[in-house]
Amino acid sequence: QVQLQASGGGLVQAGGPLRLSCAVSRRTLDFLSVGWFREPPGRDREFVAAISWSADSTQYAGFAKGRFAISRDNAQKTVSLQMNSLIPEDTAVYYCAADDSGRFPYPSASKYSYQYWGQGTQVTVSS
Repeated sequence: QVQLQASGGGLVQAGGPLRLSCAVSRRTLDFLSVGWFREPPGRDREFVAAISWSADSTQYAGFAKGRFAISRDNAQKTVSLQMNSLIPEDTAVYYCAADDSGRFPYPSASKYSYQYWGQGTQVTVSS
């Protein structure tokens, strides 16, 4: 069983940065890929970024490339999403999710591949 706790959301001005963190409760993070997804108001949940269990591979949605960076610290059991140059369209509830299938070499960008989900953290970007 895997439990995830997302944090770090808040209100930020356009152009500013924000760092989200996902704390993972599991004995080890071996073979566990972690992804970030978001749910903008009135829209479906969409992929943001993901990192493989070995941290060798990452994937980003088009809107995230060049602005967002995902990283993980297996010793601390945390996965972070650094978001820079935020725009109002980034306003959403952000969720972290885990896939324990041992997927290799690339993490999945599909929400259906993730078995465990955190509770979400609200990010609001003001113009």
